[in-house]
Amino acid sequence: MIELLNSENFREFLEHIDSGIQIVDNRGRIIYCNQRVAYLDQLNRERAVGRHILEIYPSLDHKTSTILKVLETGQPIIDYLQTFVNYNGIKITTINTTLPVRIRGKIKGAVEISRDITQVKNLSERIVDLEAELVGGAARDFPARKGSNRAIYNFIDIIGQDRHILELKSQAFKASRTSSPVMVYGETGTGKELFVHAIHNASARNSQPFIAQNCAALPASLLEGILFGTVKGSFTGADNRPGLFELANGGTLFLDEINSMPIELQAKLLRVLQDGCIRRIGDVGTVYVDVRIIAAASRSPMDAVKSGSLRGDLYYRLNVVSLRIPPLRERKDDMPLLTEYFIRMYNRSMGKEVTGIHSKVKEMFLAYSWPGNVRELQHVIEGAMNMIEGHIITPDNLPHGFNEYFRSGVAVKDNSPSLKQTLEQVERSMILDALRVSDMNTTKAAQLLDLPRQTLQYKILKYDIR
Repeated sequence: MIELLNSENFREFLEHIDSGIQIVDNRGRIIYCNQRVAYLDQLNRERAVGRHILEIYPSLDHKTSTILKVLETGQPIIDYLQTFVNYNGIKITTINTTLPVRIRGKIKGAVEISRDITQVKNLSERIVDLEAELVGGAARDFPARKGSNRAIYNFIDIIGQDRHILELKSQAFKASRTSSPVMVYGETGTGKELFVHAIHNASARNSQPFIAQNCAALPASLLEGILFGTVKGSFTGADNRPGLFELANGGTLFLDEINSMPIELQAKLLRVLQDGCIRRIGDVGTVYVDVRIIAAASRSPMDAVKSGSLRGDLYYRLNVVSLRIPPLRERKDDMPLLTEYFIRMYNRSMGKEVTGIHSKVKEMFLAYSWPGNVRELQHVIEGAMNMIEGHIITPDNLPHGFNEYFRSGVAVKDNSPSLKQTLEQVERSMILDALRVSDMNTTKAAQLLDLPRQTLQYKILKYDIR
């Protein structure tokens, strides 16, 4: 190991890694730490090398040090949340992966890779504390706003007269009458959050907390504590802290990007859905919570199950009510309505008097595929409203990137369906025909199409056929 560390190329490689790297011998003495560790822990590397790990980190001991645990057990520790106080008295939180180093079967030391999440942890705990303050009664003193424990959108805020949108609003409103789980999915920018807020606000839980958490934003070990809470001493630096399930008791917990939740947490979420009980990290008792779960994903949940990023049993438990929000390219009849809405909105906020868009702009809007969906349309109009001096939005007022898209000729190609889109349209049409002929009997339809019944059921979900 010493010989490897003395390799110039290897040392240079370790110095440029963004994560902290620390190597100790089999007695727990530091033999190497890279620049990232020195910066994070405010160490003088020359003084640290050769000293015992507990001498450098006095807040740790043989039970709480991941390095010493690995030296003792010989077992690796993966993605472990550790909070410690460094040599200068500053509290640091890291996600550690610690591996034993074996030579001819004997443990000769350990390597620890650390990611600093101190700021992320502090911010997330502050958000949970603010949620707790709001839920505890202070909420009535705050105006409703995005990010508070109140849902701010209602069904009237969902703009659209497209048949699919009207049907979705009707289904979502019916779902608001119950407390069953709901799965909302659709591309980024389609308006999933509006539907989630509206369901809560139309429900009997509308006076109770509405709490949202993005499951893709945090490491697994940190997300678990945020969702389920912690008890003092459950890990180094842990305090008694309620999780979002407890804070949302009586109300709604919105779990965005559910397919990005680590698989091990998905299993715990499934248990909550099944028995309504949660257990804080490090606690022996359980707490009953009455929380409605609404989950969202930016891709088809069935595709997520197929790829292994979403547990099948959790999907079936969450998918009691399923709402697919169509992309803007599938509801272009709503383009004039949405355009008019955003113009009115920015007229009010910017003090302008824009009355509409030029016919050429209308053609461009209808020809464009809108990969960013309604949110992209909003931003394009906002950009134009910043530039406009007259009353009609012209192509010259549109953001530079949007105009460049059309000048490059990409839009012409984009307006024609791809081979994949054409095949999917044909497949959907054949499935619809088979279902009509078989009077919506999936077994008979599968026989007509020469498909396994399970495959047909998957495609019915995929194409949102009802």
